[in-house]
Amino acid sequence: MSGPAKGTFRSLANFNYRIWAGGAIVSNVGTWMQRTAQDWLVLTQLTHNNATAMGVVMALQFAPQILLLPWTGFAADHLDRRKLLLATQAAMGLLALGLGLLTVAGLVQLWHVYVFAFLLGCTTAFDAPARQTFVSDLVGETDLSNAVALNSTSFNVARMIGPAVAGALIASVGSGWVFLINAASFAAVLASLGLLRLSELHLKDKTQRSRGSLAEGFAYVWKRPDLKAILLMLFLIGTFGLNFPIFISTMSVSVFHAGAGQYGLLTSTMAIGSVTGALLAARREQPRLAFLLAGAAIFGFGFSLAAIMPNYWLFGLALIVIGVSAQTMTTSTIGLVQLSTEPAMRGRVMAILLAITLGGTALGAPVVGWVADDVGPRWALGVAAIAGFAAALVGVRYLARYRHLRVRIEAGRLRVDLDDGKAEPAEAG
Repeated sequence: MSGPAKGTFRSLANFNYRIWAGGAIVSNVGTWMQRTAQDWLVLTQLTHNNATAMGVVMALQFAPQILLLPWTGFAADHLDRRKLLLATQAAMGLLALGLGLLTVAGLVQLWHVYVFAFLLGCTTAFDAPARQTFVSDLVGETDLSNAVALNSTSFNVARMIGPAVAGALIASVGSGWVFLINAASFAAVLASLGLLRLSELHLKDKTQRSRGSLAEGFAYVWKRPDLKAILLMLFLIGTFGLNFPIFISTMSVSVFHAGAGQYGLLTSTMAIGSVTGALLAARREQPRLAFLLAGAAIFGFGFSLAAIMPNYWLFGLALIVIGVSAQTMTTSTIGLVQLSTEPAMRGRVMAILLAITLGGTALGAPVVGWVADDVGPRWALGVAAIAGFAAALVGVRYLARYRHLRVRIEAGRLRVDLDDGKAEPAEAG
């Protein structure tokens, strides 16, 4: 393997990470297949191209990130993450099985999808912080940034494959069988969790239980201007810009009058950009706030292009730009936050980050769906463009105001240096 490639994929030298990544990509393909089939089911079979209904599904799926925040970060910091993931992944598989059986039997109704979306959101609220922080248990601090980027690469390779496969399956056998295939795919990640070498995990002492755990997480973030800027940027992007199922499905069906196969292809096309963005992130030694700012600006530019594209294929090209920028933002954010956060606080801070990002999507999805229904899908894309530019302005303001603050990571130790001579070290290993 050549030097650059070895650097890009260095985390795969770790046995536990290889096993985890192998199971995760199979499950991720199934997850993206289900997302595509569920969107198509709601938009074309259970409603008549109703983007607001899709927004409600997204809101129900992401709202638990906020509702359960007092418990999700606590669980990620205090419980055995591997056992927690075994429970959440098994529950997600059972939910996919239940929705699949209802759909195949021809009994599914819109309210069923709402209920399953909410239950999936509750499960994911516990799964996501544990899954994000579990990466540090697999590889340790040295390769953490690289492993986070490779996780994103895996997720977006699945995003490239899953929707295209789902589109073909929906057209041939229907959405229900796609849900059932997704249910089966969870066996791969459950098997990978069972095959890990427990003696090689990079486990740290669990933090002591305290009633103020979540409050401590918010207090920790509040004292960090860099984390506050990052979370505000992610809130803007998450609320109005990460509603990709609404954007792509409404443009595909209402503007370009495409079928299920073409809709799936558009989602896969966007994933080409996402994979590119994730691989670029994996090559970097350390994430930087500047990458997050640049990603936000390009995000706004990409949505501006998408809003004016006259045909299906040019719209697909704009989605590649959006995919690169969105992945640059999310990967840089997760790596930056994990590396710059004390291990004892990491689960709670990640839960807060995910709650703000995905909870923002829950708030914004019905609004974006309403704009797409009442004003038009292109105007909904314009809302996302404004969100990207607003997030970039937040980053610019932070850099202008806190240029005297530098965050450095040296030999596994975070250092936050201030010109006034103060320093705030945070052990990271």
